[in-house]
Amino acid sequence: MELPNGGVTKPESQSKERLAIFELAHMISVPMSLVAIIKLKVPQTIWQEGSNTPLSASEIITRVHPHGSADPHNLQRMLRLLTSFNIFVEHLNPNGERKYTLTDIGKTLVDDDEGLSYAYYMLQHHEDALINTWPFVAEAVEDPTTVPFKKANGDGAMSYYSKRPNMINLFGKAMRSVSVPFMREMLENYDGFNGVESLVDVGGNYGDCLEMIMQRYPNIRKGINFDLPHVVAHAPPLPGIIHVGGDAHEFVPNGDAIFLKWLVTTSTDEDTKKVFENCYKALPNGGKLIVVEPVLPESTDESQRTRTLLGADVYNMTMYNPKGKQRTEQQFKDLANFAGFSSCCAFYVDPFMSVLEFQK
Repeated sequence: MELPNGGVTKPESQSKERLAIFELAHMISVPMSLVAIIKLKVPQTIWQEGSNTPLSASEIITRVHPHGSADPHNLQRMLRLLTSFNIFVEHLNPNGERKYTLTDIGKTLVDDDEGLSYAYYMLQHHEDALINTWPFVAEAVEDPTTVPFKKANGDGAMSYYSKRPNMINLFGKAMRSVSVPFMREMLENYDGFNGVESLVDVGGNYGDCLEMIMQRYPNIRKGINFDLPHVVAHAPPLPGIIHVGGDAHEFVPNGDAIFLKWLVTTSTDEDTKKVFENCYKALPNGGKLIVVEPVLPESTDESQRTRTLLGADVYNMTMYNPKGKQRTEQQFKDLANFAGFSSCCAFYVDPFMSVLEFQK
């Protein structure tokens, strides 16, 4: 643009905006590189039973592919990328050689004494059937009656998993790998099970969480693990716990308190109301419903917590139910009030999962 005096204005720089778009355009490189290094067993190779020894890409290759023709340079490219996301620490030697150790985040990708790690959660979220679903995410807007996963794969997610033993086993291990450490932290920071004598875990799977709660709170003399009949049919015998098959949309067994974790994240408001109403009917006066779910912030900001919660919400919309959703604290309160609960206390014991306590 020419100015009256013959000068020319300098176009306003878009360098920051351009860089931001480039980062988003290439963002898929991050989870897929992480999945690759998990499959290549890089974290446990570096960890070596606790030594966390600095290793170069070439040294890692000689351990994981001693007789192959694997390319250490390509591995190093992924290691550098993941270092920028705080998975690895890079040690740059004067001779230019790069070696890598695990950060605290990276260590969570190594199996613990129970054979659990967050690696299984990453692997499960990036299986082929799920990756192939993402091109259909716009379907959730254009036709919310169709689940994008079903559009891509011809079947609903859980039905699809259940027909493939490797997938359903990985799903179970992934859920347990994130659930067990969360439960440990929740039990350290939340004491709402004091005084409870009978506890119902709705959607309790095989009873792992209920067992952890009862071990921590011996005042709970009776535990009822309530889940779909085909789930509890495979649940092992556990001390003080009975397994009951059924559907929470139809009824919930009676108890002093009801525990409900990560169950209504993919449910519609109407389905959630039914579950909450049945929980209300199953409780005595003074009983309480303890809901553990991701709770969305009221306002949208750029924090890691907000991004993680909103990303999980879109993931669930795409894979499980376009009409299901994660909710704000107020939205949970509104649903609980509709069911008859009179009061609510929120406990933000974890950046991702929160505890909401509803009193009858």
